[in-house]
Amino acid sequence: MNHDQTKNMHAKGKLNVGLLHNMAEDESIKTVIVAFTDHYGRLMGKRFDAGFFLQTCMDDGTHACDYLLTTDMEMEPVPGFAFANWELGYGDFHLVPDLETLRIADWLDNTAIVLCDVQDDQTHKWVEVAPRSVLRNQMRLASDLGYDVKAASELEYYTFEDSYREANDRDYHKLNPTGWYLEDYNIQQGTRIEYFTSAARQHLRNSGVPVENSKGEWGLGQHELNIRYSDVLEMADRHVIYKQCLKELADAMGISVTFMAKYHEEGAGSSCHIHMSLWNSSGNAFHGKEGLGPVQCSDLFKWFLGGWMKYVPDVMPFYAPTVNAYKRFVDASWAPTRLAWSHDNRTAGFRVVGKGQSLRIECRIPGADCNPYLAFAASLACGLAGIEQQIDPPEIFEGDVYAAKELARVPHTLTEAIVIFEKSDFARKAFGKEVVDHYVHFFKTEQSAFDQAVTDWERKRYFERI
Repeated sequence: MNHDQTKNMHAKGKLNVGLLHNMAEDESIKTVIVAFTDHYGRLMGKRFDAGFFLQTCMDDGTHACDYLLTTDMEMEPVPGFAFANWELGYGDFHLVPDLETLRIADWLDNTAIVLCDVQDDQTHKWVEVAPRSVLRNQMRLASDLGYDVKAASELEYYTFEDSYREANDRDYHKLNPTGWYLEDYNIQQGTRIEYFTSAARQHLRNSGVPVENSKGEWGLGQHELNIRYSDVLEMADRHVIYKQCLKELADAMGISVTFMAKYHEEGAGSSCHIHMSLWNSSGNAFHGKEGLGPVQCSDLFKWFLGGWMKYVPDVMPFYAPTVNAYKRFVDASWAPTRLAWSHDNRTAGFRVVGKGQSLRIECRIPGADCNPYLAFAASLACGLAGIEQQIDPPEIFEGDVYAAKELARVPHTLTEAIVIFEKSDFARKAFGKEVVDHYVHFFKTEQSAFDQAVTDWERKRYFERI
């Protein structure tokens, strides 16, 4: 491979099979990570010798234990799942590399990464409960209607001077944020962590994840790094690569980042704002001549917005999948607490931005801890139902949504959200009984783990004075 080819490849970050062959031969790529995401959005998989990947795994895929879609955060197999359990013996499923996702893992030495679809080892059909399959099924429904889906996710995170090991050894108490005053848009505060953020921007760009910008956020040591929008599946893949890159880069630098939705009760939460639009051969299908408040849009836009808003409670665990996520929904905290839409208004759960070909809907409800495949699938399912049922959105809200106590509120807790999700006819129609039952059990397991935990808050409150 000549210098110009290498330079062009690095500019784009994505690999094709021919380039990977050349790079494996000259040992600029020695390892290929083959991975998929579990329920939490964590990458799971194997590392392959690059030559063996090209000879065997690229075409044949590989296998992994199906318990990976039934474990908890501690990797313990959880009983009660129909998909995989001790009675069934915890067999294998098939990981099939999606070569469209093959890219340099630029933050690692001599490494490429490819993301996989999860297939049944016997039928070779998609495993319905795998997060990427859940999104693919909604994309297929959109495609059947003649639409491509464009999306973006805006991730926020906190940065700390402490390493992950140090944070663990301190039980995650009294960590040192990289900033010591609120730094939203503040260049000087951002400069203090630019050694990390600049490296992250560069590594992402060189890994096929185009970066737009980064900025300080509202919390101490809180930042946001934005990557360019794309087709919805590619965007979910970029989101996963982004998180993996930042966590591993921080680890290598001896610092730490967290994508918890609410790191500390006294600080701002970290969000994952979702932007979405539908496109057809004419361009952005949301663009039109209808009036909706100050927005010029199509009927399709109105119905998509109406459905997305109506069914938020039915899919809330896909936006806020942890106990911690619900502690982010505090009035006057930049996180939405009520279901309303506005034009360019950050107090609303739904914020309409852009115009013409850039017109899109921003949902500000998901937290940074969401699984992007599930969050995007939920958003698309709600919007497509709005189109099918021609659901009009409520009137535009103008003013402070936090002060509008008459508006419906997002669910308060994971327990409340699970009850709605489990009983939802909409969710069962959109995702199928198997998927809903599987994730209900997963979310109940997560809630149960918290319910049985004794927290620092309890010790501080009750140890002496009860």
